[in-house]
Amino acid sequence: MREVRVVLIGGTSNVGKSTVAQVVAGQLGFACLSTDRLARHPGRPWRTPERPVPTHVAEHYTSLPVDELITSVLDHYGRLWPRIEELVTARATGEQTEPGLVLEGSALWPARVAGLSVPRTAAVWLTADQSVIRTRVHGAGHYPAATADERHLMDKFLARTERYQSLMLADVHRLDLDHLDAGDGRSPQELAEAVLRVADGQHGAGRTANANRS
Repeated sequence: MREVRVVLIGGTSNVGKSTVAQVVAGQLGFACLSTDRLARHPGRPWRTPERPVPTHVAEHYTSLPVDELITSVLDHYGRLWPRIEELVTARATGEQTEPGLVLEGSALWPARVAGLSVPRTAAVWLTADQSVIRTRVHGAGHYPAATADERHLMDKFLARTERYQSLMLADVHRLDLDHLDAGDGRSPQELAEAVLRVADGQHGAGRTANANRS
């Protein structure tokens, strides 16, 4: 692959960004980081064996309609962007002895990434059909066995997730940026290889001569 120091992988929740990013980082010998680690917004509202749904997370999804949920998360990403830009710039222009970086997360909004002027940075957005995302959310939250209240929280999260992807894809298409279907049955290894092929052909963060829409 050409001299790339930073690979950005964007997309909505539950499209497989984290898994693919880890494979890409392993192949390149890069560090791997999620934007969620930089600053946390109310995340997935379902319980796990390790923890119940925090009260503030449940209240967030219960009290806000979908439009306000989207506004809230996009505002959060806007506040987070200066930290992301600083991190990407530092890693892209830093010493060659320091490992490169694969950064994944929904906070990688297309228009902001496309406006980066740093060198040696590639970007790809992952997408998936709404039915795929719904199946993954329901599986993660054990939807069939959940209570009515728990299902309501998952339904609100899913609605926000789908709306986010719709808005994100509109921005990707408007700017003619590279994206890949992560819900077409390819393995994480195959998707990682596709990400690397796309990254290798880019002349700027997120852009090849003919944007990849496969």
